[in-house]
Amino acid sequence: MTINITAQKKALRQQVLTERDVLLEVERLDISRIITERLTTLPEYSRAQVVLAYMNFGSEFNSSLFVRRALADAKTVLLPRVDKVVNELAIYRVDDPVRQLSPGAWGIMEPVPERCERLSDLNEVEFALLPGVAYTRSGARLGYGGGYYDKLLARMGHQPVLVAAAYSLQVVQDVPQESTDRSVEWVVTEREIIACKP
Repeated sequence: MTINITAQKKALRQQVLTERDVLLEVERLDISRIITERLTTLPEYSRAQVVLAYMNFGSEFNSSLFVRRALADAKTVLLPRVDKVVNELAIYRVDDPVRQLSPGAWGIMEPVPERCERLSDLNEVEFALLPGVAYTRSGARLGYGGGYYDKLLARMGHQPVLVAAAYSLQVVQDVPQESTDRSVEWVVTEREIIACKP
Protein backbone atom coordinates (compact mmCIF):
# COMPACT_ATOMS: atom_id res chain seq x y z
CA MET A 1 0.00 0.00 0.00
CA THR A 2 2.77 2.44 0.96
CA ILE A 3 4.68 1.68 -2.26
CA ASN A 4 1.52 2.48 -4.23
CA ILE A 5 1.03 5.81 -2.39
CA THR A 6 4.72 6.66 -2.87
CA ALA A 7 4.43 6.00 -6.62
CA GLN A 8 1.23 8.07 -6.85
CA LYS A 9 2.86 10.95 -5.01
CA LYS A 10 5.93 10.80 -7.27
CA ALA A 11 3.79 10.88 -10.43
CA LEU A 12 1.68 13.81 -9.18
CA ARG A 13 4.81 15.66 -8.07
CA GLN A 14 6.37 15.32 -11.52
CA GLN A 15 3.18 16.40 -13.27
CA VAL A 16 2.65 19.56 -11.18
CA LEU A 17 6.33 20.56 -11.18
CA THR A 18 6.40 20.24 -14.99
CA GLU A 19 3.35 22.54 -15.25
CA ARG A 20 4.83 24.98 -12.74
CA ASP A 21 8.18 25.11 -14.55
CA VAL A 22 6.42 26.22 -17.77
CA LEU A 23 5.43 29.55 -16.18
CA LEU A 24 7.69 32.40 -17.24
CA GLU A 25 9.71 34.08 -14.50
CA VAL A 26 7.85 37.37 -15.00
CA GLU A 27 4.50 35.53 -14.66
CA ARG A 28 5.65 33.83 -11.47
CA LEU A 29 6.72 37.18 -10.00
CA ASP A 30 3.38 38.84 -10.85
CA ILE A 31 1.43 35.92 -9.39
CA SER A 32 3.65 35.90 -6.30
CA ARG A 33 2.94 39.58 -5.68
CA ILE A 34 -0.81 38.96 -5.81
CA ILE A 35 -0.51 35.93 -3.50
CA THR A 36 1.62 37.90 -1.01
CA GLU A 37 -1.04 40.62 -0.84
CA ARG A 38 -3.74 38.00 -0.26
CA LEU A 39 -1.69 36.26 2.46
CA THR A 40 -1.41 39.48 4.42
CA THR A 41 -5.20 39.96 4.41
CA LEU A 42 -5.72 36.77 6.45
CA PRO A 43 -6.87 37.63 10.00
CA GLU A 44 -4.54 34.88 11.25
CA TYR A 45 -1.61 36.71 9.70
CA SER A 46 -2.68 40.03 11.23
CA ARG A 47 -2.94 38.46 14.69
CA ALA A 48 0.34 36.54 14.52
CA GLN A 49 3.49 38.06 15.95
CA VAL A 50 5.76 35.11 15.11
CA VAL A 51 5.72 33.89 11.52
CA LEU A 52 7.51 30.87 10.07
CA ALA A 53 8.29 31.20 6.36
CA TYR A 54 10.73 29.64 3.89
CA MET A 55 12.98 30.79 1.07
CA ASN A 56 11.86 29.71 -2.38
CA PHE A 57 13.83 27.85 -5.02
CA GLY A 58 13.21 26.85 -8.62
CA SER A 59 9.77 27.81 -9.91
CA GLU A 60 8.19 28.11 -6.45
CA PHE A 61 6.03 30.99 -5.24
CA ASN A 62 8.47 33.82 -4.55
CA SER A 63 8.34 33.64 -0.76
CA SER A 64 11.08 36.26 -0.35
CA LEU A 65 8.34 38.83 -1.10
CA PHE A 66 6.34 37.49 1.85
CA VAL A 67 9.43 37.49 4.10
CA ARG A 68 10.13 41.15 3.26
CA ARG A 69 6.49 42.07 3.87
CA ALA A 70 6.38 40.26 7.24
CA LEU A 71 9.55 42.08 8.35
CA ALA A 72 8.04 45.40 7.21
CA ASP A 73 4.95 44.53 9.26
CA ALA A 74 7.21 44.15 12.34
CA LYS A 75 6.65 40.40 12.65
CA THR A 76 9.26 38.09 14.13
CA VAL A 77 10.28 36.10 11.04
CA LEU A 78 11.60 32.56 11.33
CA LEU A 79 13.33 30.62 8.57
CA PRO A 80 14.44 26.98 8.40
CA ARG A 81 17.87 25.46 7.91
CA VAL A 82 18.38 21.77 7.13
CA ASP A 83 20.33 20.13 9.96
CA LYS A 84 21.98 17.30 8.05
CA VAL A 85 23.21 15.58 11.23
CA VAL A 86 19.68 14.77 12.43
CA ASN A 87 17.93 15.26 9.05
CA GLU A 88 15.53 17.82 10.51
CA LEU A 89 14.82 21.52 10.14
CA ALA A 90 16.40 23.92 12.64
CA ILE A 91 14.54 27.23 12.91
CA TYR A 92 16.24 30.64 13.20
CA ARG A 93 15.09 34.24 13.76
CA VAL A 94 15.99 36.42 10.80
CA ASP A 95 15.70 40.21 10.60
CA ASP A 96 18.24 40.93 7.86
CA PRO A 97 17.98 38.29 5.09
CA VAL A 98 20.75 39.83 2.98
CA ARG A 99 23.28 39.56 5.83
CA GLN A 100 21.99 36.45 7.59
CA LEU A 101 21.28 34.03 4.73
CA SER A 102 23.50 32.07 2.36
CA PRO A 103 22.93 29.15 -0.05
CA GLY A 104 22.50 25.86 1.80
CA ALA A 105 20.90 22.51 1.03
CA TRP A 106 19.88 22.27 -2.66
CA GLY A 107 20.99 25.88 -3.16
CA ILE A 108 18.12 27.21 -1.03
CA MET A 109 18.94 30.35 0.95
CA GLU A 110 19.24 29.37 4.63
CA PRO A 111 20.07 31.13 7.91
CA VAL A 112 23.76 31.12 8.80
CA PRO A 113 23.88 29.92 12.46
CA GLU A 114 26.69 32.33 13.38
CA ARG A 115 24.64 35.31 12.18
CA CYS A 116 21.26 34.67 13.79
CA GLU A 117 19.58 33.19 16.84
CA ARG A 118 18.19 29.66 16.81
CA LEU A 119 14.63 29.32 18.07
CA SER A 120 14.60 27.17 21.20
CA ASP A 121 10.83 26.94 21.66
CA LEU A 122 8.93 25.86 18.54
CA ASN A 123 5.68 26.67 20.32
CA GLU A 124 6.33 30.36 19.66
CA VAL A 125 5.31 29.84 16.02
CA GLU A 126 1.82 31.25 15.42
CA PHE A 127 1.60 31.31 11.62
CA ALA A 128 3.43 28.83 9.37
CA LEU A 129 3.76 29.29 5.62
CA LEU A 130 4.59 25.83 4.26
CA PRO A 131 6.19 25.02 0.91
CA GLY A 132 4.71 22.27 -1.24
CA VAL A 133 4.06 20.96 -4.71
CA ALA A 134 0.30 20.41 -4.74
CA TYR A 135 -2.76 20.95 -2.52
CA THR A 136 -6.42 20.00 -2.50
CA ARG A 137 -9.28 22.30 -1.59
CA SER A 138 -9.66 20.34 1.65
CA GLY A 139 -6.04 21.13 2.62
CA ALA A 140 -4.17 17.93 1.75
CA ARG A 141 -0.56 18.83 0.96
CA LEU A 142 2.01 17.15 -1.26
CA GLY A 143 5.54 18.18 -0.31
CA TYR A 144 8.83 17.47 -2.02
CA GLY A 145 9.20 14.03 -0.45
CA GLY A 146 11.68 14.68 2.36
CA GLY A 147 9.09 14.87 5.14
CA TYR A 148 10.96 17.79 6.74
CA TYR A 149 7.88 19.88 7.50
CA ASP A 150 5.76 16.96 8.72
CA LYS A 151 8.58 16.10 11.14
CA LEU A 152 8.90 19.75 12.21
CA LEU A 153 5.16 20.05 12.92
CA ALA A 154 5.22 16.76 14.86
CA ARG A 155 7.85 18.32 17.18
CA MET A 156 5.55 21.23 18.03
CA GLY A 157 3.45 20.97 21.18
CA HIS A 158 0.76 23.17 19.63
CA GLN A 159 -0.53 23.69 16.13
CA PRO A 160 0.19 27.04 14.47
CA VAL A 161 -2.06 28.19 11.62
CA LEU A 162 -0.82 26.27 8.57
CA VAL A 163 -0.98 28.16 5.29
CA ALA A 164 0.06 27.38 1.72
CA ALA A 165 0.88 29.88 -1.00
CA ALA A 166 0.40 28.29 -4.42
CA TYR A 167 -0.23 29.05 -8.05
CA SER A 168 -3.78 28.02 -8.98
CA LEU A 169 -2.37 25.20 -11.15
CA GLN A 170 -1.04 23.60 -7.94
CA VAL A 171 -4.58 23.07 -6.60
CA VAL A 172 -5.55 19.53 -7.64
CA GLN A 173 -8.47 17.18 -7.18
CA ASP A 174 -6.72 14.61 -5.01
CA VAL A 175 -3.43 14.13 -3.13
CA PRO A 176 -2.50 10.65 -1.81
CA GLN A 177 -2.10 10.92 1.98
CA GLU A 178 -0.30 8.93 4.66
CA SER A 179 -0.91 9.10 8.41
CA THR A 180 2.12 11.38 8.93
CA ASP A 181 1.03 13.94 6.33
CA ARG A 182 -0.24 17.24 7.74
CA SER A 183 -2.93 19.29 6.04
CA VAL A 184 -3.06 23.07 5.74
CA GLU A 185 -5.92 25.31 6.85
CA TRP A 186 -5.60 27.87 4.07
CA VAL A 187 -4.48 27.67 0.44
CA VAL A 188 -3.87 31.10 -1.05
CA THR A 189 -3.60 31.41 -4.84
CA GLU A 190 -3.64 34.31 -7.28
CA ARG A 191 -7.33 33.60 -7.91
CA GLU A 192 -8.76 32.83 -4.48
CA ILE A 193 -8.28 32.24 -0.77
CA ILE A 194 -9.41 28.70 0.02
CA ALA A 195 -10.56 28.00 3.57
CA CYS A 196 -9.88 24.26 3.86
CA LYS A 197 -12.08 21.97 5.89
CA PRO A 198 -10.50 20.81 9.16
